[in-house]
Amino acid sequence: MTQNKYQTVGTSVKHESAHLHVTGRAQYTDDIPEVQGTLHAAFGLSERAHARILSLDLTAVRAAPGVVAVITLDDVPGEKYVGPVVADEPVFADGKVEYVGQPLFAVAATSHDLARRAARLAKVEYENLEPLLDIKTAADRQSYVLPPARISKGNVPETLAQGPHRHQGSFYCGGQEQFYLEGQIAYALPGENAEMQVFCSTQHPSEMQFIIAHALHQPAHTVKVQCRRMGGGFGGKESQSWPFATVAALLAHHTGRPVKLRADRDDDFMMTGKRHDFRVEYDVAYDDDGLIKAIQFEQQLRCGYSADLSGAVADRQVFHTDNTYYLETFDILSLRVKTNTQSNTAFRGFGGPQGIMAIEYVIEDIARRLGKDPLDVRRRNFYGKAERNVTPYQMTVEDNVIHELIDQLEQTSEYRRRREEVLRFNAQNQVLKKGLALVPVKFGISFTATHLNQAGALLHIYTDGSVLINHGGTEMGQGLNTKVAQVVAEELGIGIEHVRVSATDTSKVSNTSATAASSGTDLNGKAAQDAARKIKAVLVAYAADHYGCDTADVVFRSNQVHCGERVTLPFAKFVQEAYNARVPLWSSGFYRTPKIHYDFKTLTGRPFYYFVYGAACAEVIIDTLTGENRLLRADVLYDAGRPINPAVDIGQIEGGFIQGMGWLTTEELWWNKEGRLMTHAPSTYKIPSISDCPEALNVAFFSNGNVENSVYQSKAVGEPPLPLALSVFFAIRDAVHAAGDQPGVLAPLDAPATAEQILRAVHAVAPGLKQPEPATAHG
Repeated sequence: MTQNKYQTVGTSVKHESAHLHVTGRAQYTDDIPEVQGTLHAAFGLSERAHARILSLDLTAVRAAPGVVAVITLDDVPGEKYVGPVVADEPVFADGKVEYVGQPLFAVAATSHDLARRAARLAKVEYENLEPLLDIKTAADRQSYVLPPARISKGNVPETLAQGPHRHQGSFYCGGQEQFYLEGQIAYALPGENAEMQVFCSTQHPSEMQFIIAHALHQPAHTVKVQCRRMGGGFGGKESQSWPFATVAALLAHHTGRPVKLRADRDDDFMMTGKRHDFRVEYDVAYDDDGLIKAIQFEQQLRCGYSADLSGAVADRQVFHTDNTYYLETFDILSLRVKTNTQSNTAFRGFGGPQGIMAIEYVIEDIARRLGKDPLDVRRRNFYGKAERNVTPYQMTVEDNVIHELIDQLEQTSEYRRRREEVLRFNAQNQVLKKGLALVPVKFGISFTATHLNQAGALLHIYTDGSVLINHGGTEMGQGLNTKVAQVVAEELGIGIEHVRVSATDTSKVSNTSATAASSGTDLNGKAAQDAARKIKAVLVAYAADHYGCDTADVVFRSNQVHCGERVTLPFAKFVQEAYNARVPLWSSGFYRTPKIHYDFKTLTGRPFYYFVYGAACAEVIIDTLTGENRLLRADVLYDAGRPINPAVDIGQIEGGFIQGMGWLTTEELWWNKEGRLMTHAPSTYKIPSISDCPEALNVAFFSNGNVENSVYQSKAVGEPPLPLALSVFFAIRDAVHAAGDQPGVLAPLDAPATAEQILRAVHAVAPGLKQPEPATAHG
């Protein structure tokens, strides 16, 4: 989808690190050459979900081979409790433990292996306390990490009672492990005058800087955090990289030697939070066409033992419970439930997929009960253009294109024809059943915390014409640096090969926001654009004055500077002349998202700058004897605005869709009755593989420039593709319904739709399902 009016923007430029990725030369934190004397650290972790610590004997740990230092909470010189929003997490356990895997202490030794071996020699005496391990029990006991939140409109009980159709239901959706290929890691190097440099795999270097500074009881300017790239983040390194960065720095401070802390995959699983799993209870009234008259939700979100980012995640779940549908009368209650499990955290979508799933489950139930095609019920409830266009949180939907987008996908995916084919197939097959679903998505873009919607950049032009740009975003494989380089190259009229993006560094751009909320390009691209335009304005003024032309006649294009028709210079020669004339060749840039505001108390305002729209049509087949399923085909139509880099965006859409499919079909988190996570390694936790991808995955862009002033009218692509995978889940549920012959009976399918869940649902809708006769020797 090339934008011919631009040189680099709108073009499928290769990822700036692609050649490094495929050759293994991309440098990650663990690849940084180790300074002489580097120590290696490991955590000692709790074996109980909820218990008082009666004694902690670390004698054997200190005496173990290679051990140089052991630290506990008493050795933290500054703030002992930290957290991204609420300081409710001790650096190490403080007299009691609240989940299996909570850090008790840390050890530094001369090798990674010796540190891990030593950490297991601790002798801990516990007094067990009753753990709360499941959402429903904790919700019933009103165990919360934060107070409940609620938004409502209209007389919900009265409207529910009026019907004319009404039913209640509930369902559960599991969480999801981020499973970044590069695990959590930090490398801390102490310097002079109490300085501390920390290389860290993190989505939020500034937050790591401040947490480390607070724990060390030092000002922020003594701590520098740097991140060149991550091997994946998906939200798991937004806030929860802090234990690794902070403890590496504490041990480096304690020993005066560099310390690397690289988590083993099992420890990473056990220590860190996941996507929030949740339960939903609902009560809905609707008319004969499926139009929702009133709806009541209770959303029970498992937060784990501390607040972390759960407040914002829960808010975003509430904000996405409408999805593409206008709700006239509603009551949405959000419970932020505390359990004795890992503190759940950010994950791609950040509560949005959970909210979208809630309303889509209800829409599917309504359609099933009325005997209608779910797509028709969806259309009946869509937001309008000039009316029925205000969200539950009082934001007017100004850019609604869902009607046109669904019209297009319905045609290109051949939904109606394939629906008939699926019905014929199911009528002719007893064991194998097919399902089809087309699901829309409306996803809000911006941090709900208004103050986070800002970014900075620092741009240098060198006298040879090369350009270096630094910004506050972090690269985790999503192509942020590639897009920022494209923006700078476009603004200066030079080839992208002349632009380099340097590692994110808190000493270059300060007070940055996390690279999250799908805002990386929107914020940092705009900041880089601002820096480029500032320096360009100075250069234009110099050219006009020096060469005697109007500023309007100075054009930067194709690596040249044109001053009207009289003078044309290579860009490199021009900037050398500008330098000789003492023109500054560097500039800072800044951007703050306009229009947004949000009241935390009432959950109302305009939390989003704009919406991304999309839809996916999925066709699946299930085996009613084994519960196995396969995605046969998926068609995705995505509103990316005017893409800056179509190839990068296609990759993000495909990857997000498959990751969402994993969340909803194969990735199951399971804790035993003692509160130990049993799915804590690739052997027991199953992410999608190449064999899970459908033979046909058709991705297309919906032609629709952003109505807001984003970077070249582009739209975000980080998170919105993930909930499009709900089409796979509901196609599976459609196939399960086909196994039964009882109209209006709802399949009780929870997520993830594993083989076991599918079998349970099949038996619920078809308890008398006949098993086929065994095959004879002749087949």
